[in-house]
Amino acid sequence: MLAADKKEQAFFIPLIAVLLGLLVGAVLMLISGYNPIVGYGALFTGIFGSLYDLGETIREVTPLIFTGLAVAFAFRTGLFNIGVEGQFIVGSLAAVAVGVLFDLPWYIHAPFAFLAGCVAGGLWAAIPGFLKAKLHVHEVITSIMLNYVALISVNYIIRTYLKSASERTEKIKSSASLSFEPLSALFDYSRIHLGIIIALVFAFLFYIVLWRTIWGYELRAVGYNPFASEYAGMNVPRNLVTSMMISGLFAGAGGAAESLGVYGYMAINAASPGYGFDGIAVALLGSNNPIGIVLAAILFGSLQYGSNNMQHQAHIPTEIITIVIAVTILFVAANGAVKWLVKWARRKPKGEAKEYDRT
Repeated sequence: MLAADKKEQAFFIPLIAVLLGLLVGAVLMLISGYNPIVGYGALFTGIFGSLYDLGETIREVTPLIFTGLAVAFAFRTGLFNIGVEGQFIVGSLAAVAVGVLFDLPWYIHAPFAFLAGCVAGGLWAAIPGFLKAKLHVHEVITSIMLNYVALISVNYIIRTYLKSASERTEKIKSSASLSFEPLSALFDYSRIHLGIIIALVFAFLFYIVLWRTIWGYELRAVGYNPFASEYAGMNVPRNLVTSMMISGLFAGAGGAAESLGVYGYMAINAASPGYGFDGIAVALLGSNNPIGIVLAAILFGSLQYGSNNMQHQAHIPTEIITIVIAVTILFVAANGAVKWLVKWARRKPKGEAKEYDRT
């Protein structure tokens, strides 16, 4: 019964949080003088109004799946990887560098470029993992500070070594691209790319590694109790570094997919793209479960893309959707309050309870 209740809560509490977030968004629209029915209608149309919009929505969802998996993998193994943003950026640069500098057949070039992004993200995440394992430096501090190091370093490398005529790298070779014309044509030539398929495969691998392998059991055991794991003969420092590296690999894969599939180059960033921080919200809403993360990424990506149509069609500021997402995260984080609301709604009348007691 307890296991069933936990599964039920894992499903219903995020759902209730989303509904409460949408309700708060509707109230804000009313207070601001906008019609929430028109606003959410425009949001829905912006997501599903055409095959092109649907393809662009999927394109927006793709990096969120990768970064959500990155955050969740670290959390499942007892670590807090707040450096997913930096790992995403580093992975993006590595993939673009391989795409620009090498000239190979497509069946070698594209996998090589994507793998380079994965490895770069993993190695960047290994730094806070190593500092945690050897020097006991908390990974939250080191990983979040490395976001800024990654951004500044990548900008320097692009400006010094890879810059073309404008403030960006040259275009990658077509052989390194993850864009796939038959898939794009299916969605009215939107920018959807093979990254979405890779992201779903990675979500499946996330589940297999953590819950269907001895290796994954070790990683989770070290996260739950490093002292007991060490007593059982597990190599705690090695597992800590490995966990962070795999988490960074997911993040680097997201950066590689975005650069190779959507843009084909990397620009000098005045600010980070933000997918790494959004991944924290996706992992939280998805309860650090691969299926939940995919669903949460679909929700967040849809809201982010559809909010543009809210602004154009209903003239409602896109900040309303940002507030909806923030409130949703707030309700998920305050799941104790949501659980109390659920119990209160399910509470039986006193008379009914007494009658049940007599029987």
